[in-house]
Amino acid sequence: MSNAPEVVPANAPEVVPANVPANAPEVVTDSPHDHHAAHGSDARHRKRSTGLVEIHDASGHTKRVNLEEMSDADAQLAAQFGYKPVFKREFGYLSTFSFAVSISGLFATTMTTFSYPLYAGGSASVVWCWFISGAGCLCIALSVAELVSAYPTSGGLYFTISRLAPKEWVPSLSWITGWINLLGQVAGVASSEYGAAQMLLAAVSMGADFDYEITTNTTVGVMAALTVFTGLVNSLSTYWMEKMTKTYVIFHILVLVSACIALLVMTENKHDAKYVFTNVESTSGWTPTGFSFLFGFLSVSWTMTDYDATAHITEEISNPELKAPWAISLAMAFTYVAGWLYNIVLCFCMGNKDEILLSPIVQPVAQIFFNSLGKAGGIFYTVCGFIIIKFVCFTAMQALGRTVFAFSRDRLLPFSSTWTKVNSITGTPLYAVWISVAACVAINLIGLGSYTAISGVFNICAITLDWSYIIPIICKLWFGKFEPGPWHMGRASKYVNIWGCIWTTFVTVIFILPTVRPVQADTMNYAIVFLMFILGAAAVFWYTGGRKYYTGPIAEAEAQLDEKSQSSEGETVLIEGAKEAQT
Repeated sequence: MSNAPEVVPANAPEVVPANVPANAPEVVTDSPHDHHAAHGSDARHRKRSTGLVEIHDASGHTKRVNLEEMSDADAQLAAQFGYKPVFKREFGYLSTFSFAVSISGLFATTMTTFSYPLYAGGSASVVWCWFISGAGCLCIALSVAELVSAYPTSGGLYFTISRLAPKEWVPSLSWITGWINLLGQVAGVASSEYGAAQMLLAAVSMGADFDYEITTNTTVGVMAALTVFTGLVNSLSTYWMEKMTKTYVIFHILVLVSACIALLVMTENKHDAKYVFTNVESTSGWTPTGFSFLFGFLSVSWTMTDYDATAHITEEISNPELKAPWAISLAMAFTYVAGWLYNIVLCFCMGNKDEILLSPIVQPVAQIFFNSLGKAGGIFYTVCGFIIIKFVCFTAMQALGRTVFAFSRDRLLPFSSTWTKVNSITGTPLYAVWISVAACVAINLIGLGSYTAISGVFNICAITLDWSYIIPIICKLWFGKFEPGPWHMGRASKYVNIWGCIWTTFVTVIFILPTVRPVQADTMNYAIVFLMFILGAAAVFWYTGGRKYYTGPIAEAEAQLDEKSQSSEGETVLIEGAKEAQT
């Protein structure tokens, strides 16, 4: 991304060189850090902060840190964004990209949601809903990547409100953005864990020649156990999380490619191209059929979401202002293209639509693998899907835990001082991880009362996460305070942002409607219930106490510097009270 201007926080005072007259000509220092090698273009000036910074944590404790002893990214986090660096920066380009790809979990998440477009409009809905909706999702992802580059903190897009909106708007907008993002992430992990339980039980049923009956109660129980396992994995240090994540993308791509080849070679009676691309048939009860067709958008919207999960680990990434947006944009582009091709292959090879939708293992794609590849092939790829979706859960839980940590750091959540504690052995916020585990298990317990309500968890995930991105994007467009980071879209940015907002508004209306008619208690779309609950809880918490103390994302740092001291490394400047040397 070219010609990115220098980023100065929206609330920062004017940058004035120390011991230089106010009318002195501007000094521009050229540095290798000022160029993004991958793009061959200018990037935002990196500033090396020097001096002591006083950090105030959520418990009211104070600690002074020396910015000269930190890495560039940590020093920027403390001086520019006012946060104490507490995580080790273990993630590089490959592991960050792998993390971003793992959030979508294309192979497995398509297995989990393939039935939605198939019910809604048949094969054509599967193919064209992915193609159309994926383009809208990609616009949102690119818009998110641009904001992450400018404001790389674990608070994600929630934090950007403090830099994009007027001061008087920041508390209320940050509050609502934070709470709906939190609901979306909890729903995302919960629905992924539920899908993982379904896949594991489907593999077990195949192994028992379909004599093993899968019940909702069993699925919920397995889901709870798998969620606890995810919590245990996320209790490991960042070092081990990075090592596991790095290998994931290679495994995922190999499974995806081999599965497509195996299906195309081994399926004897394939559908023709006319059927795959034009067959529209609905069993939802909605008329006209074209309207029912639109419900197919859920599959891609659930797969291609949680774009800012990578943002929530930016405090564990070296050079996050470049690596995080690069990973988000490339991972979502891969998911869009590869996902469309994968769905086309499934439609060619799926056989009778009604047969796979009525499969006793409740997994149409797993049934396709069984029908085309036999028992061994069906079990193998179903287990592969299970492994992949567990990686989705591992990375999504890591992002959720960091979100709870970041929100608590800003006093957004009750008992904030507890969730911000970082374990001295693992270097991770264990309390934040385990309250996240508890929330994900709790939301899935509704499956004990109604299986239909589980589909509402999938719907609310897509709705709330996308709106937690759109609110900051609207602020960026409306208030004009955005200062780009080294990764940005240039002139195209405005148009990509606008289309992302329009698309999200459109699909939100679809995702809160019942997917089956006539509407009864067991066919109701409960996404609106979840949404109203979290908005109501956030409102009650706000009016009963939040508005009295919450002012938005908090700057923990206050620089304690000698303004007369001069850095030997270059020009000394004053930013937000902190002395920084141009390197």
